[in-house]
Amino acid sequence: MFLHSLLGFYPSNLHLYETAVIHKSASKVDSQKNVVNNERLEYLGDAILGAVVAEFLYNRFPGEAEGFLTQMRSKLVNRGFLTELTYQIGLNRFIKSNTNNTLESSHIFGDALEALIGALYIDKGYSVTRGFIVRRLLLQRVDLKLVEESNTNYKSQLIEWSQKFKKEINFETNEQHEGGKHPTFVTTISVNGQKAGVGRGSSKKEAQQEASRVVMENIRAASVQDTTA
Repeated sequence: MFLHSLLGFYPSNLHLYETAVIHKSASKVDSQKNVVNNERLEYLGDAILGAVVAEFLYNRFPGEAEGFLTQMRSKLVNRGFLTELTYQIGLNRFIKSNTNNTLESSHIFGDALEALIGALYIDKGYSVTRGFIVRRLLLQRVDLKLVEESNTNYKSQLIEWSQKFKKEINFETNEQHEGGKHPTFVTTISVNGQKAGVGRGSSKKEAQQEASRVVMENIRAASVQDTTA
């Protein structure tokens, strides 16, 4: 059984895990007329994953400052990286979706992994979920040295990609005031005239980096799908 092999034990509530692999595009309606998909479990799993990864890094790198830990956590929980993990553990084979939207499709696999973590948390609690994330994902599947050395200048990566594949990239940044003293910057990136990603930040640079990160994650996630298809 896949779940037993992956988790190391048999789940108590199999329905939770079945729901975790149903993308909203393949939503079902149960006997109580409730729409069934993995969005709520993904929301929960995202929060649990972030907390576990933050604690793991805090203990693993006792001499590092907050900035380093934040960057490492961002690398470990980004959508492209989670998509790679989803394929590594074989979860991709069980995901149900009916979408043809390329941007949406690039998120499906990472979202399902987060939903699985949410299901595990409800089924077995925080301690067991933490053990799964740390022992079966971070320690078994992740080379922290490679993650640490990976380039996080996403705007530079995106520009290099666009030059290599002859794509036209456009950055549009707007300043928004939402009632606070400090403005928020919102960057929208278009690739060959098509909207590809949006990022927000407290500065123009931060917003452009965040938008570039979103676009690069989608590109990598799509690449992973293509190479494993």
